[in-house]
Amino acid sequence: MKTTRRKLLAGAGAIGATAYLSKYGIRGARAQEPVRIGGQGALSGAHADYGRQIQMGATLAIEEINEQGGILGRPVELNFLDEELRPDVATRNARVQVDDWGADFLVGVDSSGSALAMGPVLAELDRICVFTHAGTHRLTEELVAGQGIKQIFRASAPVYQESILAAHLFAQRQDITRWANIGADYEYGHANWALFKQTLQQLRPDVEFVAEAWAPFHTIDFSGHVSSVLAAEPHAIYATPWGGEAVSLLRAALVMGAFEQLEAWWQAMGASVDVLEGIAGQIDQFNGKLWATGRYIFNWSEEETRDLNQAFNEAFQKRWGRFPNYSAECTYAAVYSLKQAAETAGSTDTAEVIEAMEGMSIRTPAGVRNYRAEDHQAIYTVPAGRVVKLDDYPMPVVGADLFIEDPREYYRWPPFEALEY
Repeated sequence: MKTTRRKLLAGAGAIGATAYLSKYGIRGARAQEPVRIGGQGALSGAHADYGRQIQMGATLAIEEINEQGGILGRPVELNFLDEELRPDVATRNARVQVDDWGADFLVGVDSSGSALAMGPVLAELDRICVFTHAGTHRLTEELVAGQGIKQIFRASAPVYQESILAAHLFAQRQDITRWANIGADYEYGHANWALFKQTLQQLRPDVEFVAEAWAPFHTIDFSGHVSSVLAAEPHAIYATPWGGEAVSLLRAALVMGAFEQLEAWWQAMGASVDVLEGIAGQIDQFNGKLWATGRYIFNWSEEETRDLNQAFNEAFQKRWGRFPNYSAECTYAAVYSLKQAAETAGSTDTAEVIEAMEGMSIRTPAGVRNYRAEDHQAIYTVPAGRVVKLDDYPMPVVGADLFIEDPREYYRWPPFEALEY
């Protein structure tokens, strides 16, 4: 049946896929129901903007898709829940979305810990989840490539983006040989620091790692963390707290004179819109030493997709009155990826959509995403750079000294070696 659907869809032409399938008697009762997408992300606490942006990105994509006729002629619906950055809540949400609401697909998830907990549940529920924020490499390397949980895909760049790319960037800085870490004290932060150290040490054996300070979720006062690592006299700091906690950390560092002492500060995911908005009033005080990246940067896209990025930015700002965060773009891209895969398969059946997504390429605002068949990780380019204020934007952006590297150079590739941390 799948082969028949694909041939029919390929020849549907002007009359549209829905009419073509109906003509050949393929629609059935299921084809008349909405396609239901269950989303989740942090909607409360210091990281709540990420969940809101996930929801906004999904909503915009679904509204556009419904205006275009839906997926396989079926309207698309979204149900969104608060993940609370808790693995138990995330797994419960997945069960509620599928078992109670009848979700065909799942998207979102902010926390790496939540993502890892969901993997086995997705296999049990037999539903695809396209992860759009959680960055741990273990999600795709261990659960997909290692354990064969095929229901996991990831549209967002993983920790390779902020760790390996950063190591390649700072390996060129001969004035920086002493690094300290202020890390998010859970999977994401520990994986990042380990990959950064491993890669930089291979490139620059002369580099030292002189101090570490770990901050759990919901840390409010970072002054102790900053003072403890500054006492080790590093040349640069590698920081992974994110969202509102990143803003609090950077403000504490300013108060304590860190940017007078240091040569550079690397803020993983510092290109996030909420972080940029939060530090806008202090941008000059960073003395040009604040560096960052993101899983999408609204002010940059590959040349091949710049038109698409401009249209996405304009639509997002018109709909929501804000610039899109990387979690918004990644979720927007995830929903369109599901649409393309379902229409290629001619079905919303999990197994058929998995087959269609493996190795699939799709144009998205961030660039052309290629879903690697071995681990279902999307491959695409995002630069790093210095955070500066440019006249074209009302907030700081990653917009100076851009370091643009082919992701084939900084993504890990199978067979994957275990990372010790």
